[in-house]
Amino acid sequence: MRQPTATLRRGLACAALAAAAATAAAQPSAPPQNVVTLAASASLEVSRDWLTVTFSTNRDGSDAGQVQAALRSALDTALAEARKAARPGQLEVQTGGFSIYPRYASGKFSGGVPTIAGWTGSVELTVQGRDVGAISQLVGRIHTLSIARVGYTLSREAREKVEGEVTAQAIDRYRARAEAVARQFGYAGYTLREVTVNSDLPMPQPVPMMARALAVTGGAQADTLPTEAGKATVTVNVSGSVQLK
Repeated sequence: MRQPTATLRRGLACAALAAAAATAAAQPSAPPQNVVTLAASASLEVSRDWLTVTFSTNRDGSDAGQVQAALRSALDTALAEARKAARPGQLEVQTGGFSIYPRYASGKFSGGVPTIAGWTGSVELTVQGRDVGAISQLVGRIHTLSIARVGYTLSREAREKVEGEVTAQAIDRYRARAEAVARQFGYAGYTLREVTVNSDLPMPQPVPMMARALAVTGGAQADTLPTEAGKATVTVNVSGSVQLK
């Protein structure tokens, strides 16, 4: 019988190693030992510094073009006034929704299609920023639109500054808890396995209805917008698992 050549022997050896590796991979790995799942969090209360005021108006008429023109006129007048006070980061101006839709006559049809009795439209303008005084004064100078919504939140810069501080606190608490748990179980320390860090962003805070009512009473905006920013709570959560050692 002819002996296998060196090349054939190497091929058989490689095949055997591959089969062994496949068999090992198919076997379930042992669950990790001495692993503890932990969580910690930290919170900080901070004053809201970003005011958002949304203006809007509605128009109604028998002709779509006339309704659109009336909305455009109201928006252009308000926009021209707002642009005079605009300053990046302090008072920013942004146009919102602009829509026109038909209003159908109840129970009336033409050729099986509901009869259009008129047209209704709406338009929005948003003013926002840190300069609450300037925004409040601007409210008193806009007469073609009415206040629809008012709310406070944190600016991006303020939120990032606070998040950095709160994140450090949450991580310190997570590490302290991991060390305490390790000692309580009789271990000298721990190593991190996997950790997740996330923050709960504060929701915008609506201004009380009284403030909005004062601003729109009498058909014209008030000279200033009485508001109270209130506080926002920034929370950072740290969770994951550690290997006791």
